[in-house]
Amino acid sequence: MATYIVGDIQGCYDELRQLLSLANFDQSADELWVAGDLVARGPKSLQTLRYLKELGAKVILGNHDLHLLATSIGIHKPKVKDQISPILDAEDSHVLLTWLRQQPLLLEHPEHKFIMVHAGILPSWSIQQAKKLAQEVEQELHGDNYKALLKNMYGNHPTQWEETLSGIERTRYIINVFTRMRYCTLKGELEFENKLAPEQTDSSKLKPWFEITPRDHQQPILFGHWAALLGKTNQPDLYALDTGCVWGNSLTMIRWQDKKLFSLSCPAYG
Repeated sequence: MATYIVGDIQGCYDELRQLLSLANFDQSADELWVAGDLVARGPKSLQTLRYLKELGAKVILGNHDLHLLATSIGIHKPKVKDQISPILDAEDSHVLLTWLRQQPLLLEHPEHKFIMVHAGILPSWSIQQAKKLAQEVEQELHGDNYKALLKNMYGNHPTQWEETLSGIERTRYIINVFTRMRYCTLKGELEFENKLAPEQTDSSKLKPWFEITPRDHQQPILFGHWAALLGKTNQPDLYALDTGCVWGNSLTMIRWQDKKLFSLSCPAYG
């Protein structure tokens, strides 16, 4: 059995199926892990959700997935560019959205021990702390009061982690780290405006989250979210899998056993 991990699909269903075919993915034997942002911007988010649910794929939530859940309960109106209306109008919408809401923010592979998140892990957090904090939010999201969480998760503050954070400020910060983070200031504050590649950014002011402090490499981390990286982190055991399929670049997947990369060129949808 092989383990495949793919970056942000964003509703690019046809490209996903083509990439799996390219890799000779065996649906009956192999496992697929998805690093968040299953939906939005691509043309077939509904088909993507149905396929991943039926497949039993291991998925985590990205910012677009959380936004879909918030939109589904009326917190926001659907945006045309997100192309999620077919999900909201589908006969199996409730089943799909309930399944999506039950997915985690962080996954650890039981055998290979890699960690998969959508955006990243705060430099000051240990892996154990990150797992615990992810579970805090997951319990809220999976519980009866999930609508309050979805309503109040939007916003850029607080920008600095304090263990004493509580309530929605604590929840929002944890969500922002796992689903939105790219850069941090040199003081470790989250910064959300800059989406450019590191070589286009003033490193005296901002650094990628994974360059703020040295990482211990006891566990590999796989993440998506940051298309401008184009898969480059220049760090061992740190795998950036969002290579901008929806923006006309490519969809990228790694086979964990031999670290072989599979890539498929994509048309621009975003």
